[in-house]
Order: sequence, then structure tokens, then C-alpha cells
Amino acid sequence: MANQLIWQDRFNIGVDIIDNEHKKLFGILNRMFAYKTDDSKKQWLCQEGIKYFKDHAMKHFTEEEQYMASIDYAGFETHRHVHDNFRRKTLPALEAELTQSSFSNDAIDHFLGVCAGWLLGHTVTEDRAITGKVTSKWVDLLPEDQQSAMRNMIIQLLADMFQLKARVVSDCYGGEKFGNGVYYRLVYGSDKGERWETILGFEEKLLLSTIGGMMNIESEEVSVMLINIARYMAQQFVQRIKEWFPSSESYEMKEERLLSYEQFKKNFARERPQSSFLFDTGKGYFAYCVIAPHLLGNTQIVGDGTVIKAENAMSEIKNYLKENEASHRKKILIVDDSEVIRKAMKDLLGRDYAVTLAKSGISAIRIMSAEKPDLILLDYEMPICNGCQMLEMIRSEDDLADIPVFFLTGNVARETVQKVISLKPAGYLVKSLKPAEIKKSIDDYMKKRAEA
Repeated sequence: MANQLIWQDRFNIGVDIIDNEHKKLFGILNRMFAYKTDDSKKQWLCQEGIKYFKDHAMKHFTEEEQYMASIDYAGFETHRHVHDNFRRKTLPALEAELTQSSFSNDAIDHFLGVCAGWLLGHTVTEDRAITGKVTSKWVDLLPEDQQSAMRNMIIQLLADMFQLKARVVSDCYGGEKFGNGVYYRLVYGSDKGERWETILGFEEKLLLSTIGGMMNIESEEVSVMLINIARYMAQQFVQRIKEWFPSSESYEMKEERLLSYEQFKKNFARERPQSSFLFDTGKGYFAYCVIAPHLLGNTQIVGDGTVIKAENAMSEIKNYLKENEASHRKKILIVDDSEVIRKAMKDLLGRDYAVTLAKSGISAIRIMSAEKPDLILLDYEMPICNGCQMLEMIRSEDDLADIPVFFLTGNVARETVQKVISLKPAGYLVKSLKPAEIKKSIDDYMKKRAEA
């Protein structure tokens, strides 16, 4: 997620009362991005920032609607519906998540990500449509009775298949990022050349907690097996919804693709949805979008994303996960013979990093051979194969030699510290440091390494 929203000329629609309020909303969100890094005041500052953002957003909606009415804007009712959806559903749902989680980092990220994405998307599409600079993407929605039936069916299916109590965050979901996600695109076609496309967006933690829980898969990262299972369950999910709409009975699945978030956004911007929902399931976010381009006179299937076929499914899913690895959390391997230390470090770092644990040097080598970490936290005083020997083993392997290593040591004697430094690790941490100091040292190092 970007740390700042940058105002650009393309955001100006040419109406001062609207442009000036947009700039204020950008500024409020930017201050909230800054608040997020101040742990000592984070909750209070976020509460105040959210109230300030909400008050300005409500004021802005009222003024914008008054302006649209004054010029007899043809899309006024649809535009007001999008505003109502955000102020009556999206914002209250995000606020509830913040309160229930005691302003956790995940909840703050969700709030900022959805609000920033909504503001950017709404500004360059719906607001610019007021002055005729673009066409609104919410002009070809399914009839309200079909929208309502689909929304209720999705909620019921989430309860039946996954025991989830979902609530609607938005029924005008504009493709805003809601965390690390997997986006699955199903294309159905008829003999007449018509096309019906469904895109499902799963927050990774939703897949891990639901399908991972069903299969007793204990992992902090989405795997090939989990994606494969999710594919077939998603197909059944969509099929159940299709059964509610007789007009789609003749459609057969023609293609399935996995999309990165960037490909999803590109696809979403190119083709206007006929239905687009975002749900908070309590275990993660879930998006369900329907696009029927034949309604717009367009039947071309655009080839974004990884095509999945029977003969290449496993290899293509592996490629998909590898290509999207950059958007995942950085991986940290903790090597320590003390179970207490391993658990404490995982509790400290597990929210922001993908943490793997090893209780010996041999176990660590096996883990590294299977999946290369971004950082190793290595106990210097381990028995049998100590930290010094372990570091030599890592540096002797060409595939592992460039992995940075931080030593963990419980001995603060001058001689021990000098020995640790002489081995030239990327850094070292004394176990008796306060947890916040350890976390800050690792965060600072990872940030510096990412910027290098």
C-alpha cells in the first residue's frame, strides 16, 4: 500500500467546490497514513482521523449532490446511490472492524486501503463523469431485484459452505485493495457468442482459515494445493448462483484465469460490472463481481491473467504464486533451540511477516532449501551446531549465501559481542531487549533493504 496519496491534475474535474474538498480528503487520509506509524498514539489519532474523514466525506457528498441537482445531471440518482452505499454500508462496516479489533494493524490497513482506493477510483470515474470527461461505470447494473437476490444468495452460500456470517461492505465495489488477495476469473459463454464473467476475490487469510481449516492445512502462506481446492469450490459456488438466474443456464465455462491485483484492476477498469459486491466475512474480505459484456455489445474475451487448463494447472498455479510473491509478506526464519524464544519471536513478528520456526541448524537448512527466507534470526549459542557453524554452512551454499543473518544472543559479555561482530552478520539482537526494540530493529532493517 502506498504511504501517501499524491494529487494529480487528472483528479481535477473543473468544479472548485468538488476539487477543493477532494484535496482535503486526500490530506486527511495522508495524515492517517502517518498516524499508523506512531504506536504510542495510533488508536487515539486514528479515531480522530476517522471522525474527521467521515465528517468531511458526508459534507462533500451533500455539496456534490446539490451541485449535480443544480445542473440536472442525468446520472444523479445512480451517483447518489454510490454515495449512499459508501456512507451507509462501507464506512460503518470498516468502523465496526476497527472497534472490534481494538484498532489492529490489519483493520487500519483495511480502512485506509478501502477508503483511499474508493476515493481515487470514485474521483477519476464517477466524479469526472459529472462534467462529461468519462462515462460512469455504474450505468448497466442488473435490475435491483436480481441484485438483491444475488447478494442474499452469496451470503447464504458463505454460511452454508464455510459457516461464515458475512455482511455487505459495498454493493458498488470499485476494485479497492483489501489486503493480500487471490483473484479468480471464470468466463462462461453461450452458443450465441454471449459472455458472462465472474471474478471472485479472496483475501488470503480467508482462504487459509476456511479451506485451510477444512483440510487441516497449517500454513501462513497460500499453497498450490489450497489454490487448487479453492478453484473447484469457487466453481461450485458460482454454479449455485447461476441456478438462480434462468437466463444463464445455457452458459458453459469456457475459461478460468488467476489474476494478480494489478490485472484485476485493469480488467475491472476496462469492463463495467453489472453487479459488484464486497463482503466482510469475519475471517477476511470476499469480493464477487459479475461482468456481462454482451449487454454492452462487446463479446471479446480479453486475455489477462494466468490461463488454467487440466494439463497445466499445477505448474501454472505455481507460476502464479511465484509471480505474485512480491506482494506477500517478507519471510523470516527463526532458528533457536528454545521453544520459549521461538514462540515469543513468532508472536512478536507473525502479524507483519511470514514466520517459519526451526529448532536446530539441520532443520533450518532443510527449510531454506525448500523456501528461501528474506531474513534469518539465528541463535548464536545453540548446542551441536552453533550459530557460527550455521552461518558458515549458509555462506558455503551459493543459493543461500546472500540471505542476511541476524544473530540472537542472550550473552551480553564483551567477548561474546566481539565474536558475534567479527563474523560480520547483517546484525545482532540481544534477547533481553524489549520486544518493541527488537521489532523496530527488524522493521528498520527490512525497510532499508527494500529501499536499497
